[in-house]
Amino acid sequence: MRGKKEQQEVVFSYISAEQRVPQDHPLRSIRGMVDEALQKLDLHFAALYARRGRPSIAPERLVRALLLMILYSIRSERQLMEQIDYNLLYRWFVGLNPDDGVWDATVFTKNRQRLMQGKVAEQLLQAVVAQARAKNLLSEEHFTVDGTLIQAWAARRSFEPKDPPPTQGTGSDGEILLRDKVESNTDAEARLYKKSEGSQAVPSFQGHVLMENRNGLVVQACATQSATTAERAACLQMLDEMLEPEQKITLGADKQYQDPSFIGALRERRVTPHVAEYEKGRNLCKNSLRPEERESPGFAISQKKRKLIERIFGWGKLDRVLRQVKLRGQAAVDWLFRLVATAYNLTRMRRLIPAW
Repeated sequence: MRGKKEQQEVVFSYISAEQRVPQDHPLRSIRGMVDEALQKLDLHFAALYARRGRPSIAPERLVRALLLMILYSIRSERQLMEQIDYNLLYRWFVGLNPDDGVWDATVFTKNRQRLMQGKVAEQLLQAVVAQARAKNLLSEEHFTVDGTLIQAWAARRSFEPKDPPPTQGTGSDGEILLRDKVESNTDAEARLYKKSEGSQAVPSFQGHVLMENRNGLVVQACATQSATTAERAACLQMLDEMLEPEQKITLGADKQYQDPSFIGALRERRVTPHVAEYEKGRNLCKNSLRPEERESPGFAISQKKRKLIERIFGWGKLDRVLRQVKLRGQAAVDWLFRLVATAYNLTRMRRLIPAW
């Protein structure tokens, strides 16, 4: 018998968004981890908001919506609001009922500024890392560090000579570098930089990740202005934030970190350097590893494991927000980069803890 083609509008629906989402959907386990992390941030959220006044968007819903942007490669806040409006899966994840209205894109963006100022992305990342540690997913002894170039929301033609021109540079010996001579009129903190000799300098920032070697999870992340020494400086900063007193670890890295002063700084922190060495060329003088560090079995293992960090960068840049950030300024890019690192950890932990 042929079915009827006429459609009759219903007044009430007795099937909730919770019932619509399959029990084995990947977002279910991610929602559980996110809710647990947000619960730990409850007091932090309370300190960010006034006790009186007009209610704003709940920070928990705001964070979940921002994570959706990263997980599903949604490129704009306006598109995100459109998707949440008619996608029941997104409504369920954010915490909206089917009849709830969505937010205006401009209001959503303004509310996000409060989370940036309150360093919520940093707090959320550490809350998720604490969950991984509780599940025994982290190595406490072996780590890897690396950096990646993040294309800024600026064009090369936006860079113009500074007025007045600089009289002293920011180089190691006071040399006036390119970044001292020009500045973007779109994003003043973006810099023209290239990581390799054969590539073209692009307006950019640099993202840095400290990864544990057992399962390839991010334990520390940050973004800085682009510079030749930025990767080594950011690494030492992340180590200082992570290391406990008397803790001994190994650190794998590529040749960019092979610098005598950096290797010495690692040893001062009781960190065994497993940094790749130059085999030929004018950079041989930078090789600073001791024979026992170079010939230890752990050196080869660290060099093999450090390639896992490229998965983090590839995941964040292939078709997601790190391909070219839409935020301006180093502080905003740093906030977004930490949130992307958190989203990566959540997707990775979902596979490591299938019965969450």
